[in-house]
Amino acid sequence: MAYDRKQPFNDLPLLPPSINVEEDIEVMKKLVTASRALATINSSIHRLPNPTMLINTIALQEAQTSTAIENIFTTEDELYKAVSETIKEENIRPATKEVLRYREALWEGFNIIKNSGMIDLDCVISTFRQIKNSTATIRPPQTLTVIRRGQSEFRSGEVIYTPPRGVGVIEAKMKNLIEYLNDDNKHSADPLIKMCIAHYQFEAIHPFSDGNGRTGRILNLLYLVNKDLLGQPVLYLSKYIMINQEDYYHHLSGITQRGSWKPWVLYMLDAVEKTAALTNQLIVSIINQMEATLAHGKSNIKWYNKEVNEAIFSQPYIKPKLIGDLLSVTSRTTLTKYFNELVNAKILSPNKDGRDVYYINDDLIQILKG
Repeated sequence: MAYDRKQPFNDLPLLPPSINVEEDIEVMKKLVTASRALATINSSIHRLPNPTMLINTIALQEAQTSTAIENIFTTEDELYKAVSETIKEENIRPATKEVLRYREALWEGFNIIKNSGMIDLDCVISTFRQIKNSTATIRPPQTLTVIRRGQSEFRSGEVIYTPPRGVGVIEAKMKNLIEYLNDDNKHSADPLIKMCIAHYQFEAIHPFSDGNGRTGRILNLLYLVNKDLLGQPVLYLSKYIMINQEDYYHHLSGITQRGSWKPWVLYMLDAVEKTAALTNQLIVSIINQMEATLAHGKSNIKWYNKEVNEAIFSQPYIKPKLIGDLLSVTSRTTLTKYFNELVNAKILSPNKDGRDVYYINDDLIQILKG
């Protein structure tokens, strides 16, 4: 396959690949262990009283790390304050807003595929728009998009890849990609293998002017949910990619330059296996701590119940209003008394930020720190 990185890669082969990596023994073995690891997450998710409580814990970590891959950084403290509304909207930094948009895009995409039963172009574009807070769509044919080396890299600014472009070119390749994902009769590979292959193809097509990396990583999770391999889009996949970022780009390049699919598929399956184990460990730790805190809370506070306990574990930072709304308590005096009881029982610890006081679930913070 002749390839000139300075020319649009309009010869990007359509899916499926000409090489059937699924028949490789090493790939098959890794596929089995990755699939088993994913299954453990689902069994743990079923133990949760409310699986969507992971939106502001594990899903938020995924959003933060996926955004950091694009050199957009924020701190856990900023994120938790923004999620719990302990800081005003106008005081939230742009980087933190980017992470929150990623989280919203993840859950909006989750709702879309639950309703439609598939990942289509509208879902892809909607995900991208949510991430970028934009009304843009597929790159126009005249846009001279290129991928360059980062400023911290050797030969910074050098063109390393030029994605396809031209009238109808991107649209045709996206149509092929979406058909590959959804038509299991025509393309019957294992869904995990298809996810690996489709992720490369999406990044190689590079359908948008910006935000392709984050959009592609969300699509990975949505596809696993769509194929019932993941009950909720909470796989902490970006952590593996962040730690092994050099290998990630090396293996992507290997497919583009040499059609070398096997190392890429093994890399992605290993990412699924390792992050599934990590994600499952986080979920189990949260469940176990929830159960211990519920027993402790009920034995020390007469009004403490399962619903309050779930709310306290729905996010690391808690504003009194969250519990007040749950218990229909409008009296500030009563709410202050309740939170004093939570502090005395060491379930929460107070933290003052200017005139506002919010409360921290230290046990949950420790779990999320790993």
